[in-house]
Amino acid sequence: MIVTDSSNLSKERPRALLLLAGIATMWSLGGLLIKSVNANPLAIAGSRSAIAVVLLLLVLKKPKMTWSFAQVGAALAYAATSLLFVTATKTTTAANAVLLQFTAPIYVALFSAWLLKEKTKLLDWITVFLVMGGMVLFFLDNLSTKSILGNGIGAASGVTFAFFTIFMRMQKDGSPLESILLGNILTAAIGLPFLSQSVPDASGWLYLVILGVVQLGIPYILYSRAIKHVTALEAILIPVIEPLLNPVWVFLMLGEAPGLLAMIGGFIVLSAITVRCGIAALPSSTKEVISSYGSCHRQQ
Repeated sequence: MIVTDSSNLSKERPRALLLLAGIATMWSLGGLLIKSVNANPLAIAGSRSAIAVVLLLLVLKKPKMTWSFAQVGAALAYAATSLLFVTATKTTTAANAVLLQFTAPIYVALFSAWLLKEKTKLLDWITVFLVMGGMVLFFLDNLSTKSILGNGIGAASGVTFAFFTIFMRMQKDGSPLESILLGNILTAAIGLPFLSQSVPDASGWLYLVILGVVQLGIPYILYSRAIKHVTALEAILIPVIEPLLNPVWVFLMLGEAPGLLAMIGGFIVLSAITVRCGIAALPSSTKEVISSYGSCHRQQ
């Protein structure tokens, strides 16, 4: 993949890719925890964001607000994604919500060349379609037409999540964590008033604290660091591990084992991501040899 600053991407890329995998694991707790809180979905989104704001302020101490197009754009996209995803999770199944949100790689592949000047190559398109195909297989048994509204909201969160990733990648030389802080403040401002409709019980507040700290605050702090060293498409593809892990938590908590199609889909997704990132992590000289071999092979 051709990027605007290849040296910045390659130096810390292996560590950044590992961080993204860990981030996806923490994100994957969202569906189970959100379902466990008995409250308005907007109130849940606002409450977990308010808790995350406290953690982010402790880390940032003195936020650097530039109010740039990228910083504000990422904050707006983040708030929209958070509100839409929580609403979708409460309206439809958690699997539907997270699957539809992770249509985002398609939009990143479409828009990153325009907004970031990061060329999307054939390998990227192949990876995107393998990932999406694998995810469809993984959740095929769970997809339903009963929750049309929830599915529509989940699909919209995929678009906003893509723009969030792109705007965050625009700040690779800046401080993208401020965008996440602004996004959480905006989400809290919109969602907290809905607490008046239904206040969570003690266990609900415990789940909200876990959501705010473990599922939202910590992973996004790490995400703001990792995003500086990977391309936008990699930043959206690696966290696809998140929707694959959701059924694992369901299996561990409820004993529901995935079917054959789900296992095949999971294998396709993980294989596609591993191969794509393995090639990206190769030294430039090795990739040049592979490219040269491919060119000679095509001429024969």
